[in-house]
Amino acid sequence: MNTVKSVADLCVQHGLNVPQLAAKSGLEEGRITAIILGRWTPSPAERSAVAAVFELTPDQIVWGHATPIQHIYGSGPG
Repeated sequence: MNTVKSVADLCVQHGLNVPQLAAKSGLEEGRITAIILGRWTPSPAERSAVAAVFELTPDQIVWGHATPIQHIYGSGPG
């Protein structure tokens, strides 16, 4: 059974850095960085583009936000 991996794990496994993954996927480097860091949940088209680089399907990769939700201080509305 294949273990589902994150984009960051796949980059390490395949020896790819952000500029290389961006070039191979056709996505902007800033978007790739955000995906790798878990700050951006990619669209279906972005998922397919990244997955194709690793010869995987999008469902074989872990996607989603990894940035913790932070408490927002303030007095609140009105």
